[in-house]
Amino acid sequence: MTAPGRRSSTFSRLLRHGFTDPSAAERLLESAELEPVKADPVLLEALGATADPDLALLGLVRLVEAQDDHTARRELLDTLIAAKPLRDRLLGVLGASAALADHLARHPRDWQALVTYEPRDLHPGVEEFERGLAEAADPVQLRVAYRRCLLSIAARDVCGTTDLAQTAAELADLATATLRAALLIARTAAPDDAAICRLAVIAMGKCGGHELNYVSDVDVIFVGEPANGADEGKAVQAATRLASHMMRICSETTVEGTIWPVDANLRPEGRNGPLVRTLSSHLAYYQRWAKTWEFQALLKAQPVAGDIELGEEYVATLAPLVWQAAERDNFVADVQKMRRRVVANIPAAEIERELKLGPGGLRDVEFAVQLLQLVHGRADTSLRSGTTLDALKALAAGGYVGRADAVQLDEAYRFLRTMEHRIQLFRLRRTHLVPEDDADLRRIGRSLGLRADPITDLNREWKRHATVVRRLHEKLFYRPLLDAVAQLAPGEARLSPNAARERLVALGYADPAAALRHLEALASGVTRKAAIQRTLLPVLLGWFADSADPDAGLLNFRKVSDALGKTPWYLRLLRDEGAAAENVARVLSAGRLAPDLLMRAPEAVALLGDGDGGRGRLEPRGRAQLEQEVLAAVGRAAGAEQAVTTVRGVRRRELFRTAARDIVSSYGTEETPAEADQGALVHLVGGAVSDLTAATLAGTLRAVVREGWGDTLPTRFAVIGMGRFGGYELGYGSDADVLFVHEPREGVDEQEAARAANAVVSEMRRLLQIPSADPPLLIDADLRPEGKSGPTVRTLTSYEAYYRRWSLVWESQALLRAEPVAGDEELGRSFIELIDPFRYPAEGLGDDAVREIRRLKARMEAERLPRGADPTLHTKLGRGGLSDVEWTVQLLQLQHGWVEPGLRTTRTRPALAAACAAGLLTGEDAAILDEAWVLATRVRNAVMLVRGRAGDTFPSDGRELAAVGRYLGYGPGHVGDMLDDYRRITRRARAVVDEQFYGA
Repeated sequence: MTAPGRRSSTFSRLLRHGFTDPSAAERLLESAELEPVKADPVLLEALGATADPDLALLGLVRLVEAQDDHTARRELLDTLIAAKPLRDRLLGVLGASAALADHLARHPRDWQALVTYEPRDLHPGVEEFERGLAEAADPVQLRVAYRRCLLSIAARDVCGTTDLAQTAAELADLATATLRAALLIARTAAPDDAAICRLAVIAMGKCGGHELNYVSDVDVIFVGEPANGADEGKAVQAATRLASHMMRICSETTVEGTIWPVDANLRPEGRNGPLVRTLSSHLAYYQRWAKTWEFQALLKAQPVAGDIELGEEYVATLAPLVWQAAERDNFVADVQKMRRRVVANIPAAEIERELKLGPGGLRDVEFAVQLLQLVHGRADTSLRSGTTLDALKALAAGGYVGRADAVQLDEAYRFLRTMEHRIQLFRLRRTHLVPEDDADLRRIGRSLGLRADPITDLNREWKRHATVVRRLHEKLFYRPLLDAVAQLAPGEARLSPNAARERLVALGYADPAAALRHLEALASGVTRKAAIQRTLLPVLLGWFADSADPDAGLLNFRKVSDALGKTPWYLRLLRDEGAAAENVARVLSAGRLAPDLLMRAPEAVALLGDGDGGRGRLEPRGRAQLEQEVLAAVGRAAGAEQAVTTVRGVRRRELFRTAARDIVSSYGTEETPAEADQGALVHLVGGAVSDLTAATLAGTLRAVVREGWGDTLPTRFAVIGMGRFGGYELGYGSDADVLFVHEPREGVDEQEAARAANAVVSEMRRLLQIPSADPPLLIDADLRPEGKSGPTVRTLTSYEAYYRRWSLVWESQALLRAEPVAGDEELGRSFIELIDPFRYPAEGLGDDAVREIRRLKARMEAERLPRGADPTLHTKLGRGGLSDVEWTVQLLQLQHGWVEPGLRTTRTRPALAAACAAGLLTGEDAAILDEAWVLATRVRNAVMLVRGRAGDTFPSDGRELAAVGRYLGYGPGHVGDMLDDYRRITRRARAVVDEQFYGA
C-alpha cells in the first residue's frame, strides 16, 4: 500500500509534469510493463515534454504490451532510456497522435523506424520514401508501409527537427512515392493496359505545391497518350482503367485505414468529364472553356508519377495559358467571387472554428498570393512557384508585397498551418475545424510550445494571426500601389510604374495612369491626413474595384477628401466608425447621382457612419420630421427665396440619404450583406422620396404665402398628389404630378382668391426651379381638367362641375392615385370626398368604358414608345412593364373599388394584393405582376442612380449597364443574365396582362 505522504508527492510531481489524470498515470507507471524503467527519472521528464503526457504514457504501455516477447520488450525499453533521439521522437508521437499509437500497437516493431542511423534519414526525399514502400506488393502492405513512413515524418515534426515547410514537403514527397507505388501495383495487375498507353499523373493543390497536410485529399489530373503505336481510343481507355485502379488502392478503407482519397475533380469538366484525356484534349478545353479558377488551380500542377516526360510536356504546354489568365475579363472579380462563395458555404455554426476556409484563415493567404502571382507572374518568372511560402518570399523580393507585410504573413501562415497539422495528426482525420473540447485545445497548445496556459495562449495566438490575415487581400494587393507613388526609405523595394499599372488594369481600372495620380495626391506627404489616407486606401481600393466603375469611385473619393481633408471629424469618421469607410466607397463608386448630391455639400458624408452596420443614420426620416424641419427653417428665413433655398438644401441632403441607403442595401457591405427583399427597397425609396417631395412642397408653400400674404392666404389652398406622387411611389428622377385646389375664404371675392392661388403656384414653381447647387423639383399639373389648356387652380365647385359633365374615363383612372400632400388638410379631405364617386363608380364600369380604356392603352403602346426602343426592355411602356401592370390593377379598381374596400388605395402593390385577396386575380398571377412591377421600378431607380438622369430603358454604355446589374445583384460578367431575367419576368407579366386587361 502506498503511503499517503508518498502518494501526495507523486501526485504533485505528475501534475507538475503536465499530467491531467495523476491517478491513472500512477497506475500505468506502476504497471508490470514499465517495471524495468519506472524508477528512471528521464522517462517522466520525457513524458512531461510531450503534448499530452497522459496520452503518451498510455500509448507507451500499449506498445510495450504489444511486443512479441520479453526480449523485444527489453530491447524497446533499453533503447528508450539510452537513446534520447528515439525517446523524444517516440514519446512525442505517442503524445500527439492517438492514431499513430494505434498503428504501433498493431505493428509493434515499427518503432524501430524512429531510430536514426544515418544523417540522410533526417530529411528523406521521394526516393527515400520509395525505398520504404518498395516491399509493398498489395494495397494492404502499401497502407502499412505508408503509415510507417508517416510515423517518421510526424516524429521529426513534433520534436522540432523539421519546420512546417519541411514537414509539408516531406508529406508531399511521401504522397508522390505512394502514388508511384500504387500505380506500379496497378500496372503489374494489368500488364496489357500498361503496354499500350502512357499515363502521367499530375499533382495539383497542396501535393503539387509541395506543401501537403497530414490528412488531405490528393488532387490529381491524368494525361494519357498511346504507346507502341496503339489506337488512341483504346490507349485512353487503358489509361483510365489504370488510373481508376490506382485511385482505389489509395482511397479504399481497410483495417489499416485509408491512405487518403485521390481526387480528380479538378480535371476539365470536373466529375462530369472523362477521367483521362490526351494532351491535345486538355489543351483544347483550357483554350475554349476553362474558367478563371481552373487556371488558378494549374499554378500548382506538377508531374509526380507515371510518364514524367509526358507530365512535363503537359505543364509546359499549359503554362502560357496560366500566365495569360489575368488578362481575362473580370479576372480579379472572378477570384474574389470564388473566395466569397467558399466563405458563404461554410455552415454558420462552424465559421468561427474554420481554420482553413473561414475569414482570416489559410485560404485567404493562398488566394491572395495566387492572385498576385497570376497578375505579375506574366512578366516575372521568379513568381511562378507552386509553394505558398516560396511564392510569398518571391513576391516580397520583387517588391510586389511589403517586406513587413510578408514577414507577418509568413508567420501567420506557418502558425495556422502548424495548428492545422496538429489537429489532423491526433486522429489522422481530414478536418480544418478547431476543436471545442478543452483537452484537445490543451494538447494542441502544448504541441505548439504554449505551456503556461495552453488553452488561453492558443486562442490568443490563433486570433492574433487570423487578424493579421483578415485584411490580407487588401494588404497584399492594394498597399503596394501606394508604395508605387510614395517616397520609400532607401533600399525598400516597390512596384515599378508598369507593375502598378498592370495591377490596376487587372482590378478593372480603365485609366490606370489617372488612378496613380489620384493615389499620389491622396497618399503623398507627411501630414496626418496623408498618413490616415495611406492606411485607408488599400481597403478602399478593394471596394472600388468591386464596383462597376472603380475609376469614378477613386476620383470621387479624391474630390470629397480634397473638400473635407482638413476637417478632423471626416478622417476620424473613416478611420474609426466601422462601416463608414466601406459605405463611402460603395456610394462613391455606384454611379453619378449620389456622388453629385454629395459633392454639392460634402459634409453629408457624415450620414455614412454609425449604427446598424452604417445604416443607422441612413434610415429615411418620416414626413412629420421632415415637415417640422423645413417649416422651422422657413420660419427663420429672411424671405421666400432664402427659405426655399434652405428647403431645397434639405431635399438634396435627404435625397442623398435615401440614395446612399438604397446603394448600401443593394450592394451590401462586409458587415451587412445585400438585402434580399427587392420589394422592400422599392417601398423604402418610393416612400422616402414621396415624403420628401411632400415636405418640400409644404415648406415652399409656407414660404410663398408668408412672404406675399403674411400668415393668411385669401383662399384655402391644397396640393393633391397625382400619379406616382399620389401613389407614394416616386423614383429619384420623378417629377411631382399634382392638382391644385382652392376655396375662397368667407367674404373674399372669387376672382381675388383665384389670382392669389395662381400667384402661389407660379411662385412655387419659380422658386423650386431657380438654378442652384441643389437639384430642381419640377411641378407637373398636366393631369388637371382640360390638361394644359385648363386653369392651373380650380375650386372644389369647379372640379365637381367638370367631373360631372365632361370628364373622360382616363380622368377617372388618373384620380385613382389622387392623395392630398400639402396645404389645407380639411380642403384636401373634401377634394377626396368629391372625387371618390368618380374613381370608384357605383356598379363599376360599363362595357363601353372598359373598351375605351383598352383602346387608350393600345394606342399608347403604339404611339408613345420612343422610336428605336426595344419593347422588351422599356420599363414604362414596354411589354410587362410599369404601364402594363398599373393599368391592369387600375382597371380592377375602377370595376370593383365600389364594393371592395381594399382596392381603394392609391398604391399599386397594396391594390394588387387586395385584388388577389378578393379573388379577382389568382395568387400566381398577382405574384407575377408584382415581381415585374418591382423589377421595372428597381431598374428605373438604378438608371437614375448610375447615370444621374432619368431613363426608362437599360443604358447602352457597358460600364453603366454593368453598374445597373451590380445594383440589381448581378455580379461582374452577368449583364446578359440580367437582361435575360428581365425579359423572362416581364414576358410572363405581359401574358397575365393580355388575359386580365385585354381579355385575350
